[in-house]
Amino acid sequence: MSKITIPLKFTSSSARRASEKHSCFHGLIPGQGHVNPLLRLGKRLADFGLFITFSAPEAAGLSIRKANNIADDEPVPLGRGMIRFEFFDDGWDFNNPNRNDLQNYLAQLELAGREKLPQMILKQSAQGRPVSCLINNPFIPWVSDVAESLKIPSAMLWVQSCACFSVYYHFYHKTVPFPSENDLEIDVQLPFLPLLKHDEIPSFLHPKTPYPFLGKAILGQCKNLSKPFCILMDTFQELEREIIEYMSKICRPIKTIGPLFKDLKSNITSSKENAIRADFFTAENCVEWLDSKPPQSVVYISFGSIVHLKQEQIDELAHGLLLAGVLFLWVLRPPQPMESEAEPHVLPEGFLGRVGDKGKILRWVPQEEVLAHPSTACFVTHCGWNSTMEAVASGVPVVAFPRWGDQVTDAKFLVDVFKVGVRLCRGEAEGRIVTRDEVARCLTAAIGGPEAAEMRENAQKWKRAAEEAVAEGGSSYRNMEEFVYEVARIGGDK
Repeated sequence: MSKITIPLKFTSSSARRASEKHSCFHGLIPGQGHVNPLLRLGKRLADFGLFITFSAPEAAGLSIRKANNIADDEPVPLGRGMIRFEFFDDGWDFNNPNRNDLQNYLAQLELAGREKLPQMILKQSAQGRPVSCLINNPFIPWVSDVAESLKIPSAMLWVQSCACFSVYYHFYHKTVPFPSENDLEIDVQLPFLPLLKHDEIPSFLHPKTPYPFLGKAILGQCKNLSKPFCILMDTFQELEREIIEYMSKICRPIKTIGPLFKDLKSNITSSKENAIRADFFTAENCVEWLDSKPPQSVVYISFGSIVHLKQEQIDELAHGLLLAGVLFLWVLRPPQPMESEAEPHVLPEGFLGRVGDKGKILRWVPQEEVLAHPSTACFVTHCGWNSTMEAVASGVPVVAFPRWGDQVTDAKFLVDVFKVGVRLCRGEAEGRIVTRDEVARCLTAAIGGPEAAEMRENAQKWKRAAEEAVAEGGSSYRNMEEFVYEVARIGGDK
């Protein structure tokens, strides 16, 4: 078997024979939305018989250790392979206030990572586990440089849609006009994509974005696309077929391997796979409450691990739920350290008393389980790609409430292309509070309006397609097999 490392960083190598080559997988940003797809990929590769090292900054290691009974550098059997965890010092004290500034932290992470990553790789080689492949995500493009400098093949896990990949690629290569300071509201038309309004392209590319450094980081990966031998994507062929085929021809080979949150359906089993998680928050039990509700009756509301809404918007959402009279499960997580200026949300006076057992407020829940539950009727979501894939592949209609980044593009596709949702807003750049009347109207439409049946039918269609993709012989299953064989071949050649 071959070995692989996965960054946040991830490393994978042969589970059984330490003399075989070691392949490395890297994704260093310590954010829940970045950790999850990388860990899911690492577990899947281990199931195929690879040895995976999942590596991340120590700040993420604290949460990952807490969520799992693991010890650093001790391989854990997983499927036919192994997975190990290795965390590193990013050079900043945990109390350093600069940790709350993502732009500063990304710069520090690159500074520390360019030094630490080669050291860890060389250490693995000295221990008889040379790295065969290094895998990064698009927010840390410099990992491709490290791989090239060490003469190690690399791959990249794209953690957004292929549609967004196309937008970033064409923006970088200036193939068509995009919004600029001279024309802020220009529409963007790209091959095999619907016409995108100025507020439907990934917002990090818009001149007015408050997060230009994130767009710059991803565009750095576009600059480095000649270095990875393969682009892995957490999507599936049937969902974005035309754009995937087009981008594979003009760019690099793309292997769709999603939805990564779904287990591959094969004879390979791993009793510990689901037990290994990277939760930054402790999930609360909500299944018994869902069990007590009728089928397709509960509105699930969650805005992910990063989005923090204004208190005024929380008030309107709460009153909208009351107006709609729906059952709901609402995730209201506390502010995180990087949200140092954010205050904990407060529900309107008397809200919980009026709701009674019709609603449940929790700080964090196991989202995959909630979306898979028969009582869940629709998902009010910020439209991050992880949540988008989980909703689509679970057959759950959505109420789209995007904020920024790729979320605004995902919302466009959920509503207008995949046709599984209704739009509640157009994103943070819209600069307004969505009213309670709008909230109630969208909830009603998603659950019982004239469009609800069609949206659910479309959602079920995508659910079946996703299940077929990860089943043995399906598109994502075959692509995963091919990638593993290529890694094994690379390891065998060294």
